[in-house]
Amino acid sequence: MSTSSAVSHSVPVSTFNEPVIDAVRYSAVPLLTDSLLHDVRNPLNALSINLEVLTEKLKVEGAVPANQEKNLRAMREQIFRVDATLRLFAEFLAARPGEATEATLSDVLSRALQVVSHESRRRRLHVHTTVEADVKVRGAVVTELAFLSIQPLIRAFHRADADGDVRVSLASEGTRAIFEVSDGAAKDGETAPEVAAALKLACERLGVDLTLRGGQCRMVFSRA
Repeated sequence: MSTSSAVSHSVPVSTFNEPVIDAVRYSAVPLLTDSLLHDVRNPLNALSINLEVLTEKLKVEGAVPANQEKNLRAMREQIFRVDATLRLFAEFLAARPGEATEATLSDVLSRALQVVSHESRRRRLHVHTTVEADVKVRGAVVTELAFLSIQPLIRAFHRADADGDVRVSLASEGTRAIFEVSDGAAKDGETAPEVAAALKLACERLGVDLTLRGGQCRMVFSRA
């Protein structure tokens, strides 16, 4: 009997279900994300170094023509843009352990809006944002806030009608920070119950007051 046959008979396929498979698949995300960042950023660094070397050589040979200087600047900006995008998406792809501390929800939410901006455009949604600056909250690490920021946005985008409006707000009220997402859809129930369940569990763990009602998602944090 082959090794593969022995393995397949020792663990019946019927014992697995989609949540288990998804959990195992997700467990590999931090490792794969680190590998991706390493393998992509190395050539980006090489491109950046060689671009600067080329720029210096052109300067030695004489004044760099304006059109070439424009092209060099454009390449430099695009390298920095790709590097920043990789780091931005890595923050939201994989949860990483850390010590609970003061974290700026305003900054995390602003980055979350960048991450999902393509999806909002693809669905032809009008996203209206009112995000108060420098709103700090207690008892969470950045990756936890990233999860709590991005999931309500995805939920709203999936519920909203094409060409619909999604409203996102973050404001401080005394000792509290209020984060709200409204999709304006007339749908009942949850289009993705697992997202709602995960949000509830995450909020319970962090002591965040969560209200999910139709097209409204409201979270109340303790301000730092």
